Amino acid sequence: MLVLGIETSCDETGIALYDSAIPAPSRALLAQRLHTQAAMHEAYGGVVPELASRDHIRRLLPLLEGVLADARRSRDDIDAIAVTEGPGLVGALLVGATFAHALGFALKIPVIGIHHLEGHLLSPLMSDDPPAFPFVALLVSGGHTQLMQVTGVGRYAMLGETVDDAAGEAFDKTAKLLGLPYPGGPSLARLAESGDERAFALPRPMLHSGDLDFSFSGLKTAVATVARDAGIATAASDDRVRADLAASFQRAAVDVLVAKSMAALKGSGSKRLVVAGGVGANRLLRSELAAAVLKRGATVHFPALEWCTDNGAMIALAGALRLERDGLPERGDLAFDVAPRWSLGNE
Repeated sequence: MLVLGIETSCDETGIALYDSAIPAPSRALLAQRLHTQAAMHEAYGGVVPELASRDHIRRLLPLLEGVLADARRSRDDIDAIAVTEGPGLVGALLVGATFAHALGFALKIPVIGIHHLEGHLLSPLMSDDPPAFPFVALLVSGGHTQLMQVTGVGRYAMLGETVDDAAGEAFDKTAKLLGLPYPGGPSLARLAESGDERAFALPRPMLHSGDLDFSFSGLKTAVATVARDAGIATAASDDRVRADLAASFQRAAVDVLVAKSMAALKGSGSKRLVVAGGVGANRLLRSELAAAVLKRGATVHFPALEWCTDNGAMIALAGALRLERDGLPERGDLAFDVAPRWSLGNE
């Protein structure tokens, strides 16, 4: 079954073709293309929803034609369409969903809505060494920080989540405090490589809370206080101090993520941890998690760096796995909706 994946939840436009008839998920991805809007939003210091939606409109059709050409397939070869239905920016989601359902109507094929985080959660299955079910998943992105117990496709139980800022959001806001360019998270991680992570004593919020929930708002506030006291107000401030503060923040955030992940493994009895989402590309987080699971006699699975960002491949994969489980649905009427806020949990 040839599944077209479409992703437009925020500021990346992704299109991919996935052939579920190929048994190895790492080779079943026939083609994918991705356009990022980072350069467009950089001037504003963050994503502008209206500009994001308009850019998705411009990019979808050329990306689709490019993917079909790369895969040497035609539109008539597509058996089903998987599209991100939420969560995300409502306008951006509507662009992708409208495109998907119009194409599905024209080709007389079904369209299924996919949870954006489910795509991230399942993306490590495209690796050469995919994790087997069940496993614990750490979802870390700009909008979400969650620990999930995953027993199969569509079977997700929440173990813990952030009560305020997500980890990626805290990275981005801290980067802005330090006068770093957009996108903030990667910029902060690069600066942190030259800093001393022991320079500032920052809190590890909820580290000993006794549950698996997270909080990063207080850590961000602590950075703001230190930055103010140290006189860090602009990018022209002392580079050494800024690097030290970036490194100290990153270490504090990673310490909490690692500790909670290990607690989730212990509590669930699982021997497998899957990490997904944009913050999953952070080098310190990867190295610290790898060392921690090794001590526990467990394994950790990371998606390839190209799958950490939003992309159509993960949506095509999630769609293919759901179709494999449930079969092709009836096409139904033309009505559709999107879910800007959508909890990923048990069905």
